[in-house]
Amino acid sequence: MEPSSVSKIYTLNKTTYVNLRWIAILGQFLTVNVVKYVFNFQFDILIVNVVIILGVISNIILIYFYKKNILSNRASFSFLLIDIFQLSLILYFTGGVLNPFSIFLIIPSVFSSSNLSFKTSLSLILITIILIILLTLFHKHLIYPSGKKLIINDFYHYGTSVSLIIALIFLNYFAILFGRESNLRKEALNKIEEFIAKEHELVSLGGQAAAAAHSLNTPLSTIKIISQDLHDQFQDKKELQKDLELLVNQVERCSQILKKLSLNPGVEDDFIDQECSMFDYVSEIIKSFEDISNKEFILNNSQDTNSFKITKLIEIVYGIRNFIGNANKFAKKKIYISIKSDNQLTEISIEDDGNGYSKDVLNKIGEPYIKSTSNDDKLKSGLGLGIFIGKTLLERNGAKVICRNSKTRSGAEVLLTWKNKDLKKL
Repeated sequence: MEPSSVSKIYTLNKTTYVNLRWIAILGQFLTVNVVKYVFNFQFDILIVNVVIILGVISNIILIYFYKKNILSNRASFSFLLIDIFQLSLILYFTGGVLNPFSIFLIIPSVFSSSNLSFKTSLSLILITIILIILLTLFHKHLIYPSGKKLIINDFYHYGTSVSLIIALIFLNYFAILFGRESNLRKEALNKIEEFIAKEHELVSLGGQAAAAAHSLNTPLSTIKIISQDLHDQFQDKKELQKDLELLVNQVERCSQILKKLSLNPGVEDDFIDQECSMFDYVSEIIKSFEDISNKEFILNNSQDTNSFKITKLIEIVYGIRNFIGNANKFAKKKIYISIKSDNQLTEISIEDDGNGYSKDVLNKIGEPYIKSTSNDDKLKSGLGLGIFIGKTLLERNGAKVICRNSKTRSGAEVLLTWKNKDLKKL
């Protein structure tokens, strides 16, 4: 793989980032309050605690209002920027760059350099450098327990700022290098994921083609024998001869096509690349399950009032198929699928009559290899992997995916929503 093919998809894991922020916020709270009330340093503790509370609020917003499991490059930049400004405000009221904890100001940009785009990282680096300079020139002095403020030589004062900036540039340089290698691996994983999705679909289609060829072989052979006998019996009747010759040729052609499908199930078909509506997508997937499942599939498209054709993408087929397959796996008897569309949105709802998601799994939906404390769920191998793959493929093609327990039935529910303008761009 060439370096130029580095993935353009830059993300942060939401769960990991949220946990790191909680650790940082707790550390800030304990540190400032211990310094104030145990060591008796004098600074405005009320304002500092308010700034820390702002960090708590931003983390709550991230948890409950940002629904995706993966933070996009833009969202990551916004929250890392909040982290930098929040820590800068705390440092402003507690001694500026002379505060020993000013080294933590470097962390958000280093975190960005190893995970996000170069443009995002460079922006955060420049903002951090500007804030270090401002904190050097403008800050509230820490008043020591003796009632005096620390007098520091200007060389040491400005030297601290210079050292922070050098450390910032140095660490970010190496983080960018390592991040580039990580993105190369991510690109390779994305390619593997794409190939796996295509292979799974081809295997599915190929299996159906081979089964059809095998099933049709016997009746086609019978038709071939009868048509050949009719051709021989009515050789003297010219008005029938042309039709019988055409019938024999077409039967032979059918035999050749079925032979090709049996030998090469992946043979190209124009149908694969044609445009179709979302109803066609779902109907086709349901048919593939009806042949292998004893469950009842109930498809409702009565509210599909703005149906339109879109490009048939293997990623969307595979993603929807994963969720329908999950419903088929855990349903007791029935799977309910409804398609809705209006001028703005297109929505697919997939529900089953199973037991639904267990409580300890529900908050982790979208992550691969979920471990549940439930004995029933422990027996289900690969729990979460299908949802992870389906969710990832669909979100990368403009979908909003919500997994929850059904509000009207006993089982699980998956809502797949697209903006119509995004679907038409696919």
